[in-house]
Amino acid sequence: MRILLIAPLPPPITGHSLATKVFREDLASAHHVEVVDLTKESTKDGEIRLKRIGEVIRILKNTWRLKKHADAIYLTISESVAGNLKDIFIYLICVRRLSRMYIHLHGGSIGSLLFERYKLIALLNKLFISRLGGLIVSGDSHLHIFANMISPSKIHVVPNFASNNLFISRDEITDKFSNTQPLRILYVSSLQEKKGYNELADAYLSLNNELRSRIRIDFAGRFESEPHKEAFLKKIAGAEQIQYHGVIEDEKKKLLFAKAHVFCLPTTFLEGQPISILEAYASGCVVLTTCQPGILDIFKVGVNGYPLQDGAPDSIKAALEDIVERRETLLEMALENRQIAGQQYRTSIFTGRLRAIIETTISANLVAQRQSSLS
Repeated sequence: MRILLIAPLPPPITGHSLATKVFREDLASAHHVEVVDLTKESTKDGEIRLKRIGEVIRILKNTWRLKKHADAIYLTISESVAGNLKDIFIYLICVRRLSRMYIHLHGGSIGSLLFERYKLIALLNKLFISRLGGLIVSGDSHLHIFANMISPSKIHVVPNFASNNLFISRDEITDKFSNTQPLRILYVSSLQEKKGYNELADAYLSLNNELRSRIRIDFAGRFESEPHKEAFLKKIAGAEQIQYHGVIEDEKKKLLFAKAHVFCLPTTFLEGQPISILEAYASGCVVLTTCQPGILDIFKVGVNGYPLQDGAPDSIKAALEDIVERRETLLEMALENRQIAGQQYRTSIFTGRLRAIIETTISANLVAQRQSSLS
């Protein structure tokens, strides 16, 4: 069977591109897979540059060329105005094949950023989405976004995953929590302002010297721009217990997660379902994060970790002070997170659910074709 994937691939490695990579590799074991890579040069959503216009033209041309022979089409959709315009052009190109197309929302803000603000955009999207084979979201909190656009029977919930190489054993988790001096806190995500990385650093720097000596914070990820990176490095200069590791590859990422006791994501984004939180579970980390709707699909307060009331430094500071005092009780929560990840968030579970959705479309289309040829 021929399957067309229209989605971003690494590099860079983001939760979105990693999900595409994992799904592509699984599909390729049984099907012929073609890919139109949506990876963009700029890290700022919706930013329009001459180079990006050229990239979009390439994307549309390749979609036109490859869609003709596709038995199923899988598209990961954008949440910016410019990105959604690109998606609408893709719908137009594939208009005769919409019944065999599935779209996948990896974020959680398309409703508030686009559909609620721009009625025309919402109407245009509904025109195409209502005719799709189906739609995939990461969690129940996102079902309402498309409630008036497509039949509920066509909406599928497929939670995200943690990569297999990040799972560590119960013994390894017990061993790392035998020494919580210092308490190691990890931030791994894109270094965008709304993700809260600055606020985490500010919160740590506002602690008294005694508490600062009991905590170490590791940051890793890609900055929005060089000026943002320079400003952050200037901020943490002289803070011996803070280290920025840059953009990390698999082995470095595994090492940082395996050593961390606590994972912190003080985001104010309307998140989809951060893969980094599931990676923290697999690595036996307790989680500190904000209660965004998408996060609450996978995070239970007091079970997986502790909430940040907002992304403000004062809130994060209070949480850091609290968790240092709780360090003797963290092991049980870390072990619970590892067990949950193993039961619910394996790569095989993620790819198996997605693959079943796509293969159902292919089978239905083949049956329809046979019936048509016999009539």
